[in-house]
Amino acid sequence: MFEGIKNYTYQDSIIVLHDFFIDRIVSIGSKFEFFQAIDEKIKYGGGSIRGVSSLDVKGGNAVNVAYCLASLGVPISLYTTADKIGSRILENTFLRFGKNIDMHIRNGRQGLTTSLEFRSNKSNSNVMISDVGDNHDYGPENISTELDMKILSQCKGVVIANWASNLRGTELLSHVFKNSPRALHFVDPADIESRGNEFKNMLLDLCDEIDVVSINENEYAQLARAIGIPIESVSERGISRIEKSVKLLAKALGTKIDLHTRKGSIWSDGKDVLYVESFKVKPQISTGAGDSWDAADLFGYLAGLNHYERLLFSNAYASLYIRSPNYEPATKDEVLDFILDFIQNNQNDQIES
Repeated sequence: MFEGIKNYTYQDSIIVLHDFFIDRIVSIGSKFEFFQAIDEKIKYGGGSIRGVSSLDVKGGNAVNVAYCLASLGVPISLYTTADKIGSRILENTFLRFGKNIDMHIRNGRQGLTTSLEFRSNKSNSNVMISDVGDNHDYGPENISTELDMKILSQCKGVVIANWASNLRGTELLSHVFKNSPRALHFVDPADIESRGNEFKNMLLDLCDEIDVVSINENEYAQLARAIGIPIESVSERGISRIEKSVKLLAKALGTKIDLHTRKGSIWSDGKDVLYVESFKVKPQISTGAGDSWDAADLFGYLAGLNHYERLLFSNAYASLYIRSPNYEPATKDEVLDFILDFIQNNQNDQIES
């Protein structure tokens, strides 16, 4: 099992585009108490709500995916936008990867996100308030030099992350995918609520250029609605219904779909479908799970894992990420050890029962 990972050689780079955000994570307990406190402050003309924990971290889907891939040992070419302060943050963030990270930073304004993490005994959730900065205008001209075209022609994979925040996302995607004939073409659109039909039409037009579309449950619902396919849930009506829905979606779009949810992940190419349950862990953070899952999923494709191994590896990787309080991803060996321990414990439980 996982022989592909053990034999994988890290030679050709992966190109990741394009968004970079500085994230402020604000940890809040009860949603009710938080809004009650806001109402009280507004009543008296404003003021400070003290005692709220916050943390500034690197963010942006592309930057997070690139960081996780680099942590897995994959050589990365990251194309993004940042000002002087943002560039220093990126340089310090990726410093430990040395020559394994090649950054191409366009001068501009990075995005800023405030993520409100609501925690309760029943569930954790996060609401993100974003200023996308200059991430909304990132086109082919930012990856068009002779060196860029050489990197594209030789790379092993190209990731387009956060298509939804880039008003030129389709233009960029078409350019980089058509100029990277040797590469696996991977796209995660992020929240497409306001651009669902546009994203659907782009997928239909460029399906021959796209290998994998990675989406979460919210994006699946938005895309299924745009296509006109019944929307199902992993938690409500059983697995078979959502498996059928994802299979129909992949068939309609003519591309592979990788759906990741809290309960499990589903792959389909429109002909076959597979579901793999998630690992049960106590989350310490509620942002970045999807980006870490994407990185592991892409790594699994490049390492030649079969569909079950790839989904299992991705689920384990994301589980380890969200239970890490310092936003640091696991290494591949840590993920494999985690899966092996899980399998052995399950076997022991079955023997005891």
